[in-house]
Amino acid sequence: MTSIARDMWVRFETYHDVTYFTPESRAATDALGCKGGWMGYFGMRSAPLGAASPELVTATFYNFHPTRVGRALPDAWEIASPQRFLETRLSGVDGALRRMLPPEVLAGDELAEAAGLLRRAADAAPIAGRPLGAANAALPWPEEPHLVAWQAATRLRESRGDGHVAALVSAGLDPCETLVLFGADKGLTAEYLQVARGWSEPEWASARQRLTDRGLLDADGLTERGAEVRRWVEERTDAEAEAPWRALGADACARLAALIDPIVLVLAGSNEEMKVNPIGLRASDELTRLAAGRAN
Repeated sequence: MTSIARDMWVRFETYHDVTYFTPESRAATDALGCKGGWMGYFGMRSAPLGAASPELVTATFYNFHPTRVGRALPDAWEIASPQRFLETRLSGVDGALRRMLPPEVLAGDELAEAAGLLRRAADAAPIAGRPLGAANAALPWPEEPHLVAWQAATRLRESRGDGHVAALVSAGLDPCETLVLFGADKGLTAEYLQVARGWSEPEWASARQRLTDRGLLDADGLTERGAEVRRWVEERTDAEAEAPWRALGADACARLAALIDPIVLVLAGSNEEMKVNPIGLRASDELTRLAAGRAN
């Protein structure tokens, strides 16, 4: 049985995932003057931190190779200020959501109510020791419900992500080791994850050897100990992400799920950029399972 924090993550992560890789987002950062999609990604995602250094962004994002970040930052801040990147981020999100969701959904009472509940949950998301969560929590709220829902989802996912990094550090997994172990668990190929996060084949092989030496991997993949470590990391992440849903309460969580499930199912089917992704989220399958569980 999954936790409420895990089930809600599937929902708000799917809503948030219209942010960085949609055609609307790429067009917005291209218009800003970014040199490639990764500059737009790092500029938009790190903009709540201010004109952050590549070292700070590498540390907080955790699993990207430092050179991948260094090709985008600090050059992005010469192209535009963090505030302009924030405006561009919101513009791209607005365009993507308006393309994917019907006008009657965008203007509907259900989305407005869901946005209000998500905002209440986001206001209860912990920020202590969570730099990306705290930086996003400091941003002003937009006015339109579909953007309020997005900003709440972003605050929730970045607070959760900071907690996930803490769990990885506690488990003694460095950034490349994290990806190797995650890929072995989720069936994501080394070639895909290396390209997605910028690690070389020798660096990947070295991380794999370190995990093998620790008894977490063998020639067949995850060992029993490796699977235990993966479970511990995910369970710790979920446990540290429960505060928003405890604050919201069981009845409000159930109401939010009923309101948001039809909306995020549409997004999961429309967002081609997230059909395969480095976080291993099979959104359509997971959302269908959650919706079926509610029906029963």
